[in-house]
Amino acid sequence: MPASTTLRDVVGLDNRLPALADSALIMIDFQNTYRTGVMALENAEAALAAGARLLAAARAAGIPVVHVVNDGGEGTPYDIRARIGAISDEVAPLEGEPVVVKHFPNAFHDTGLEATLRTLNTGTSLVLAGFMTHMCVTFTAQGAFNLGYRPTVVAEATATRSLTSPDGTIVPAATLQGASLTTITDLFGTVAATVGDLTRA
Repeated sequence: MPASTTLRDVVGLDNRLPALADSALIMIDFQNTYRTGVMALENAEAALAAGARLLAAARAAGIPVVHVVNDGGEGTPYDIRARIGAISDEVAPLEGEPVVVKHFPNAFHDTGLEATLRTLNTGTSLVLAGFMTHMCVTFTAQGAFNLGYRPTVVAEATATRSLTSPDGTIVPAATLQGASLTTITDLFGTVAATVGDLTRA
């Protein structure tokens, strides 16, 4: 069976990648949570390295950067008061870069993210990167789309983990990664394979 037409094509949305210089960057949950222990992700280190390159490019371009962290509370792998829940050193915020704390997968839900973007006068083009692809990255892309933004996810700067499906089979991380990015490109936004795709756009 051939691939179906995307919903983006059906409704006439623009599928061109934005230039990084014309966007704002949202760094989602680049926390130590995902580098070790029960929540360790496959390819987390490679994605983190790509995230660091993306962040450096954004800073060099002088565009707004917003960091998002998930706070799961004390004693959890998402404890932002502990080393395990801190933003990884490689992508740590600089002074003046806002940090938004969330409690739900969609970083716009019940947070100050939208207000922060308005204050920064970012426009509608948002570049997203971070963890996990199938969860907070996808649902933040959806949240951005619902609010009228044009999100673009940088695939190499995201990662996820293998999960057990409802029928008991294992869904490999690579399969879930591909399915998540495909969900995004069906409607919510565009996907850049690499950081370079945006810096050359």
